[in-house]
This record gives sequence, structure tokens and C-alpha cells, in this order.
Amino acid sequence: MMEENRENSILIVDDEKNNILALTNMLSADYNILIAKNGKDAIETANEQLPDIILLDIIMPEMDGYEAITALKDSEKTNKIPVIFITGLSDEKDVEKGLDLGASDYITKPFTPVVVKLHIKNQFQILKYARAIERTGLKDIEIF
Repeated sequence: MMEENRENSILIVDDEKNNILALTNMLSADYNILIAKNGKDAIETANEQLPDIILLDIIMPEMDGYEAITALKDSEKTNKIPVIFITGLSDEKDVEKGLDLGASDYITKPFTPVVVKLHIKNQFQILKYARAIERTGLKDIEIF
């Protein structure tokens, strides 16, 4: 199972070096890791690399996570990539806004490795089912 996961890619988007290092150390044994340090780079990397999942911080310079997810969801090329917000914003209104903008999940900082890994594992499970449905030709079923 681990080798199968190694094919899967995660784009980590955060302007804090320590968060990038922590997430990379936590996930790199099982996933291919891509990194962007702001929203603009995230959009560019997502369009070029088409990661399976994006872990997106909200508070960043230049373009915040809310602007980035809006651009990602507006693009035909990236709109089906699940985005998990991973942020210090834990207020109910922030969570609601993130999910309303199209995030698949929301993790608050400080995060624990077990929780992050389970959220990601769940998203990959959902992706697996969605891809299976697409392969069977049931295109008229809206899954995202």
C-alpha cells in the first residue's frame, strides 16, 4: 500500500518555513511533495504539476489562501483538485468561509501528524472513488 501512495502528490502551500518542513517530514515517506510559498506560486505549480491534493494556508503575503482557492476552483484545469486548508484561523466563520469557497477539508494549527495524515488519507480515499466512478463512464453524476 505504501508504494501505491508514493505515486500520489501533495502540494504544500505555506509561507512559514517551519510549517513546510514539518509537513514535508511528516508526509514525504508516503507522498511526492511539491512546495509553494504563496498563493500565486501555488496556482502556477498546480497548473504545471496537477497535484492530487493541495494543503493550503490562508494567511500568506501577495495572495492569501482564500484568493488562491477561488482561482483554483475557477480554473477548469485545477477545479477538481481537493484543497485542504491548514491554517491558524480556527474561528467558526473562517472554517465556514473556507468550506464555502470549495475546500474539501479544514485543519487548524497547531496540527498533529496523526490528524493531518488521517485527513489526507480520507481525501485520497474519496479521490479513489471519484476516479473509479469517472472510469466507469458515469459522467452524468456530479461528484464535485
